[in-house]
Amino acid sequence: MTNSWVNWAGDQSCAPAAIAEPNSLGDVAALLAQAETDGHTVRVAGSGHSFTDTVLTDGTLMRLNKLDKILEVDSASGLVRVEAGITLNAASNALHPFGLAFPNLGDIDVQSVAGATATATHGTGSKLQNLSAALQSVQLMLADGSTVELNEQTDPDGWRAARVNVGALGVVTAVTLQMVPSFVLEGIERPIPVEEILDDLDTHVDGNEHFEFYMFAHSPLAMTKRNNTVDIPEQPRGKAVDWFSDVLTSNYAFDALCRLTRRRPSLIPLVQRGAAHAGSYRRQVERSYKVFASPRLFRFTEMEYAIPRAHSADAIREIKDVAKHFETAMPIEVRWVAPDDAFLSPAGGRDTCYIAVHQYQGMNYEPYFRACERVFDRYNGRPHWGKRHFQTAETLSQRYPDWERFAEVRRRFDPKGRFTNAYIERVLGPVH
Repeated sequence: MTNSWVNWAGDQSCAPAAIAEPNSLGDVAALLAQAETDGHTVRVAGSGHSFTDTVLTDGTLMRLNKLDKILEVDSASGLVRVEAGITLNAASNALHPFGLAFPNLGDIDVQSVAGATATATHGTGSKLQNLSAALQSVQLMLADGSTVELNEQTDPDGWRAARVNVGALGVVTAVTLQMVPSFVLEGIERPIPVEEILDDLDTHVDGNEHFEFYMFAHSPLAMTKRNNTVDIPEQPRGKAVDWFSDVLTSNYAFDALCRLTRRRPSLIPLVQRGAAHAGSYRRQVERSYKVFASPRLFRFTEMEYAIPRAHSADAIREIKDVAKHFETAMPIEVRWVAPDDAFLSPAGGRDTCYIAVHQYQGMNYEPYFRACERVFDRYNGRPHWGKRHFQTAETLSQRYPDWERFAEVRRRFDPKGRFTNAYIERVLGPVH
C-alpha cells in the first residue's frame, strides 16, 4: 500500500509514516502500541468526505474500512450495534430487511458511521436532530489500548463528548444506534422563487418532515425538495430514469457547465439561471435512504455553517447577495435541524438553520468563503466540523456553552495528545 492519503475532493492529502487497515480490535490496540513506541500521533480516516485537514498526519493513519460489520440487531427496540467503519449506505441496505432505517440522512451516504457522526453530519428536518444524536453508546479505544463504553448511564459527559468528537478522543471502534422502523418517502422537487419561500418560511420548514432548497446567486428561483413519509408501497423508478436524472443531468451535465465557467467566468450568471430553471418538477416514492441520498460524481469544496433558526431569512438573503460578487457556478444549500445536546454539535441547544456554500474544483474558494464566514460570524455561526472554515479554538470556544466540558473529557481520555494534528490544535487547542 502506498503511504499517501487523499480526501474525496482531492484537495487534502498527506504522507503518513504508516497507513494501516486493522481487521480487529486487537489490531487497533497493536497499532496504538506501535505508535506509542514510535512516538507517532494517530489519526483515523473514514471515507474521506471531510473537506478540512482533520485527518492529515505525518504519524499513523488508521483506516477502519475493514471494521464494517453489523454486530447485533434488535428489531423490537430498534437498537443496532455496528462497527465504526461501516458506511451509512451499507448500513441502510443491510438493515432494511430487518425493517429498520436511519431516521434521517444527508444528501450523500457514502461516509462511515464513525466519520459522519464525529463531524456532526446532518440531513434536514426541523424536528429531526443530526446523525450523531442516534448514538446511544460509543465504544472508544484509548491510546493505551484500553476500551471504554460510553453512554448516558456509564459516563454522561464522555458520551456527550464522543458523539461529536472530531477524532480527538481516541479510536471509535463500534457504536450502538437507535434506528426507526423502515419507511417510504415521497420526495417532491420543484422550483419556487426564493423570496416566496422566505416570506412564508415557517410554513415550508414546519409543514414538511424534511425541507431544503438550493439557490443560485444569479437566479430568483430556488430548487426545493420536500420529503414526507407516505403509507404506500415504494415505487422504484427504472434504472434509465435514475441515471438520466441523478447521473447525467445532476452530475455530468452540471460538471461540464462548471468546467466551462472555470474557463469563462462571465458565463456564470447565464449558467446559474439555466440550472435553476432546469431543476423542474420531479417526484419519487421510494424507501427512505434512496430518497435522501443521491450520487456526487464531480469534485468541489464546501463551507457550511449552523446559525440560530430565527436568523434564517436574513442570513440566506445576505449569503445570496455575497455570492453575486464572486466567481462560482455552484449553488447555495439551505437546511434545518432540531437541537441536540452533544458538546460540540453545531446544532447544540438551539433550533438551527444550516447554510452551505460551495466552490468547484480548481477555482479559488478562499475569498468567497471568507466573505461568507463574516456573515455567519455575525449570527454566532458554528462551522460544520467536516467542512472548510477559518475559525480557531479562541474564536470557537465562545460559541459552545459546553466547550470546557468537552476539553475536560479530552484531557481525561487523551492526556498525552496522541490523537492530535495541526487541525485539532487549531480548532480545539492543545490538550493542556
